[in-house]
Amino acid sequence: MHLAQLNIAHLRAPVDSAELAEFVALLEPINALADRSPGFVWRLKESETDPTATLTHAYGDHLLVNFSVWEDLDALWNYVYRSGHLEVLRRRREWFRRLAEPSTVMWWVPDGVIPTLAEAMARLERLKAEGPGPEAFTFRDAYPSSEAASLPAAADARK
Repeated sequence: MHLAQLNIAHLRAPVDSAELAEFVALLEPINALADRSPGFVWRLKESETDPTATLTHAYGDHLLVNFSVWEDLDALWNYVYRSGHLEVLRRRREWFRRLAEPSTVMWWVPDGVIPTLAEAMARLERLKAEGPGPEAFTFRDAYPSSEAASLPAAADARK
């Protein structure tokens, strides 16, 4: 099983504003760091040629979406908290509004399966509505992949 993760953030200003210029300048090096991090599998990109392009989606212009798949929880943890990503994460209040509800969700997917953004957003909604469980969790309340492997959706994906 691999770990899928979705993280959303509400921008303080339009992505092309002067207020977010420094954040946009950090996108290329931080995304490149993710791409070469041990355990990285995949991330949703807006453009293969423009590393600063933020994802266009139907969830609102001020919603920034980060959606990726990792080999396991440790690989994602190491990227988020033990790499250069941490310095950018510490500055998030400069660029993003504080959210009163969960903005990150994780779940296990069978190796080789790339979930859709619609599924990711549904997992986030599930976490908000029901709290953490094997189908939608956070670092704080993580579930082992062995629990997810027995869920019906995982069995269907392996067929």
